[in-house]
Amino acid sequence: MVTHKTTEQASLTDTEKPVLRAKRVDVYYGNNLAVREVSLDIFQHKVIAFIGPSGCGKSTILRCFNRMNDLVPSAKVKGEITFKGKDIYAPKVDPVELRSQIGMVFQKPNPFPKSIYENIAFGARINGYKGDMDQLIEESLKKAALWDEVKDKLKQSGLALSGGQQQRLCIARAIAVAPEVILMDEPCSALDPISTLKIEELIQELKLQYTIIIVTHNMQQASRVSDYTAFYNAEATDDGDKIGYLVEYDDTETIFQSPQQQATQEYVSGRFG
Repeated sequence: MVTHKTTEQASLTDTEKPVLRAKRVDVYYGNNLAVREVSLDIFQHKVIAFIGPSGCGKSTILRCFNRMNDLVPSAKVKGEITFKGKDIYAPKVDPVELRSQIGMVFQKPNPFPKSIYENIAFGARINGYKGDMDQLIEESLKKAALWDEVKDKLKQSGLALSGGQQQRLCIARAIAVAPEVILMDEPCSALDPISTLKIEELIQELKLQYTIIIVTHNMQQASRVSDYTAFYNAEATDDGDKIGYLVEYDDTETIFQSPQQQATQEYVSGRFG
């Protein structure tokens, strides 16, 4: 049984329509079903955490929301995913344009081998930005809580920054193209505790302007930063593969304190995973 918050239920606390909606989404790699029948609504200016054991499909579903799975030749997505009511897998949708609206921050910081300034300017130029570039760089770095640390070394390589700074630079780079949604795939897993805390504080500030979906293996992090939590699990097939599925989706307090599913309770209490 899958438990998740429907639009009708969520409307009791959220007046906005969902900015993203997944309906019965299946993801295949070749002929192998990797994730099955995921349905959930993502609401504006909220932080949604995807949790669950390895191999349950958290990152796979996350990448569906900005069509990053298109870059995997064997990947195939069935079902429907809409962004502001429009099917993102419709034939006329440009995935590159979609990714400017739904940005991505990866597990390992991946700044370009360019200056700090050019790391941010690069994507903005590609997306046709015609405004004051210096101002955009400053605003993006301020939003990523990095400006005070790098304002005097914008010409230095982004690769010279610490891991935590590099991750905030990648967040600034995503912000610079004016997305509405930011996807974060385990953004703190390669960072030290101090850098992790800075990213978590940043997420709380960013949700005032953006919708954020974060994949995390850290239960404490999920409970600290998210408004809603989706718990995924996986079942083994006869040939030894795993099929991920959504078990339960609700506000974070409910998921961690009074979930409806026993598997959710066992996972958040540390009995498996």
